[in-house]
Amino acid sequence: MSELPATAGAGSLTRYERVKLARDPNRPLTLDYINGIGSRFFELKGDRGFRDDPAIVGGWLKLGERTVMVVGHQKGREMRENLRRNFGSPHPEGYRKANRLMTLAAKFGRPVLTFIDTQGAYPGIGAEERGQGEAIARNLLTMVGLPVPIVTVVIGEGGSGGALGIGVGDRVLMLENAIYSVISPEGCAAILWRSRERASDAAEALKLTASDLRELDVVDEVISEPAGGAQTEPDAAIASTGEAISRHLEELADLPSDELLLRRRDKYYAIGEWIEP
Repeated sequence: MSELPATAGAGSLTRYERVKLARDPNRPLTLDYINGIGSRFFELKGDRGFRDDPAIVGGWLKLGERTVMVVGHQKGREMRENLRRNFGSPHPEGYRKANRLMTLAAKFGRPVLTFIDTQGAYPGIGAEERGQGEAIARNLLTMVGLPVPIVTVVIGEGGSGGALGIGVGDRVLMLENAIYSVISPEGCAAILWRSRERASDAAEALKLTASDLRELDVVDEVISEPAGGAQTEPDAAIASTGEAISRHLEELADLPSDELLLRRRDKYYAIGEWIEP
């Protein structure tokens, strides 16, 4: 459990305290959200090339009256499950499975819903040999051109390209105590200051919290969490997230594909725009 004040979720928390909350092992995980917001989840496995990667789960989900394709990072709660799911850090076959499922959704004209919760893609030799970078890049290309609505939700950690590999969406939502960054605070501190002990300083510089990213227009909505974080009242956190997802899907449902793609392109072109004073 994270050693944080009972008022966690309030604006007084430092950025690194929110990092700790995002990593709390008792936070709801992707499958908790899938089972909590919808019904009749039919899981699909395998990338049709190498194997199934349990670090990414996906399949058809009945969400109210709408059928969606859901894809998300999946961590474990106890050590054996975490080892099986590689602590939520996918191999390239995980991203290729995600690509297969999103392409299948487009074939049937169904929206795509993704849940982000990973420290990053697995950096092992085998993953690199099987094309980790290419797999993530191909997902970015697929998602940019997918002619159906995409809603993505950062529920815990959103780390580097491992998160972005399923993170291109028409609407990007983020839980209040989630984080989203190009690198972990510890990794950033090790590079800049040669000391992981300065992770809190790195977190401040990275501006990786939901409020930071909403201000920068990287995310479209911040979903409030119960006091103490989503792990204190998981059912309430899941219900709030489900309501936000349904609302955004409803807003996107009637947009023609060409307008959807144009808006998606313009959304990402605008991120990082710099205006001279």
